[in-house]
Amino acid sequence: MVGLLGIAALVPLLTVSIVAGAVADAVDRRRLLLVSDVGLAAVTVVLLLNALADDPSLPLLFACEAGATAAYAFQRPARNALTPKLVPDDQLLAAIAVEDVVFNLSRVAGPAFAGVLIATVGFAGAYAFDLATFGASLVAIWLLPRLPKIEDAESPSLRSILEGFRLVRREPALLGIFTVDTVAMIFGMPSALFPAFGEALGGGASTVGLLYAAPSAGAFVASVFSGWMTRVRRQGLGVCVAAAGWGVAIAAFGLATSVPLALLMLAFAGGADFVSAVLRSTILLQVTPDSMRGRLSGIELAQVAGTPALGNLEAGALASLVGIRASVVSGGILCVVGTAVVVLALPAFRRYEKPA
Repeated sequence: MVGLLGIAALVPLLTVSIVAGAVADAVDRRRLLLVSDVGLAAVTVVLLLNALADDPSLPLLFACEAGATAAYAFQRPARNALTPKLVPDDQLLAAIAVEDVVFNLSRVAGPAFAGVLIATVGFAGAYAFDLATFGASLVAIWLLPRLPKIEDAESPSLRSILEGFRLVRREPALLGIFTVDTVAMIFGMPSALFPAFGEALGGGASTVGLLYAAPSAGAFVASVFSGWMTRVRRQGLGVCVAAAGWGVAIAAFGLATSVPLALLMLAFAGGADFVSAVLRSTILLQVTPDSMRGRLSGIELAQVAGTPALGNLEAGALASLVGIRASVVSGGILCVVGTAVVVLALPAFRRYEKPA
């Protein structure tokens, strides 16, 4: 049932996010942030009422998962598209890095805090606390400056969505960031193997939990010390180096014979992924015209959500044929090789530099 909840979230991420990106380019993005946040709060109200019921509904949980993910799919492209309007151009990468600091911290601390709340005040109490926190996010969005609507904004349509994909195809920097990340996630995403790998290392559930937490912990450490990234001039090459670093760390993880070494390699992988993610987001917002930033952010969200699922499928299928370690190590190596192919095939992406 928990696994199926992931499918309930994946479908809106792959579909709604692309449409939501087109909507974000056609409406007041600040207002869209408000509406989507209200939608997320409404889902929490439903979860709270369901938890208070004498016989809570299981199908309602799936509906709430899909509804919350759909609301988030509208919020993420609008938020990303707003960022370049809120900071000077030379502060864009730093702003994205700070955002990722918060994201990585919340991804580690949020579930842990939720577990404490559920253990002390139950599901209903945890949902009630969650609902109260929306007051802060709604106030924060309300305090954003009012920004003028994009002139000659294109109405959401199939044609406007396809125009976003055409921009990716004809712009080497955009094609490069999407291709490199797709290669890294399809070949180098072994998280589906963590339970089996933890057992192979002689650990139990606690070891598996540490394996899942290690990449986020590594990303958080990298985000805290990310000031050096503002001095990276050749950002396209930086994405490729970070993606190759992810592949090397994953291959080393596959060879690890002790829990500490395995956790260290996953932390290095998470740090490399953080560097790649910040540089990719910066390139996307720098290259994309303001009138299309919502659409490109929606496409990015669909890609970021979909490719890890394909990577886990690939890792699991290969592990069933050649073994767990062989699957992880070969995936890391293929990630490095695939990145090298992109470097050679897209020289314009390799040479991409941040604007003066």
